[in-house]
Amino acid sequence: MLITLALYNENYEHQLKDFHQPEDQLQFTSMPLDKIHHPAISTGIAHIVILRDDEPVGYFALEKGEKLLQYSSNQKARLLTSFSIDARHQGQGFAKNGLTQLPSFIRENLPDTNEVVLGVNKRNQAAISLYLKTGFTDEDEIFEGRNGPQHILHLKI
Repeated sequence: MLITLALYNENYEHQLKDFHQPEDQLQFTSMPLDKIHHPAISTGIAHIVILRDDEPVGYFALEKGEKLLQYSSNQKARLLTSFSIDARHQGQGFAKNGLTQLPSFIRENLPDTNEVVLGVNKRNQAAISLYLKTGFTDEDEIFEGRNGPQHILHLKI
């Protein structure tokens, strides 16, 4: 079983239509195709799929632009948003494996990026733990998001 990261392309569209997310997790993320096809998404966005052998099992976006500026003043940063693993594949290490590959993926595909930042809801302890285990650091910054306070976490590339 090979786990890789890839830039989204239309070949993954059909498989992402079947992506499942438990209702209680949707308060913290969004469905991949909702994000990919959202008309208000900034142009400076990279859509990333986590693949198990060429099958999408996860998704996240790396954004630049206005939204990023709420979390960081670093012009070479990207904001990680909408991280999710298909419900049928949760608990199998895909999230951890994908995030562990993130620095090398960025160096290869987004070489103008030297940091990834994200906001994770304080109530989402599982996600906070995952991000910290995969190299993100908590610098005691808080962002007041629409669903409550978020830790701002940083990953230097």
